[in-house]
Amino acid sequence: MRPEKITIIEDLQAKLNASPFVLVTDYTGLQVDQFSILRNRLADNGAECKVVKNTFLRRAMSEAGLPDISADLKGQTAIIIGEKDVAAAAKVLKTFVGEFKKPEIKLGVVDSLVVSAEQINAIADLPSREVLLAQLLGVLQAPASALVRLLNEPASCLARVLKAKAEAEPAA
Repeated sequence: MRPEKITIIEDLQAKLNASPFVLVTDYTGLQVDQFSILRNRLADNGAECKVVKNTFLRRAMSEAGLPDISADLKGQTAIIIGEKDVAAAAKVLKTFVGEFKKPEIKLGVVDSLVVSAEQINAIADLPSREVLLAQLLGVLQAPASALVRLLNEPASCLARVLKAKAEAEPAA
């Protein structure tokens, strides 16, 4: 293999190793200005879109220890990778596909698991990572808050009874 190709594969492998997800699309029919819009939207959400040769992607994924998806690598392939949340990238991709009817989502790899196009759309419907963390924090805090209210209730009840008694008696 020529040194240029080895360098391309090594660079792609490094990007795949750095990303917790890879979304694979077929960008056939996507115009240059539309592709630019997609790249800009993804960049705003911490992801990037790269056009790759199928043979290079097969080899880089194999060398990165990712699952074999070679059966689905046909046509013009672009991958979406990022260092942050897969839900944000999936959301941008789903919105873009709804708008322009392209690119076609083939599949993805999230945390070394192969996910289908339907699963990627389901991930896109999830709330953002920050919202999910806030919901989790609320769930974790709920029992502690209930315990504090429960422990505080007898003292509050006593205070209300004393206040009612004081208001009921005429001042001497």
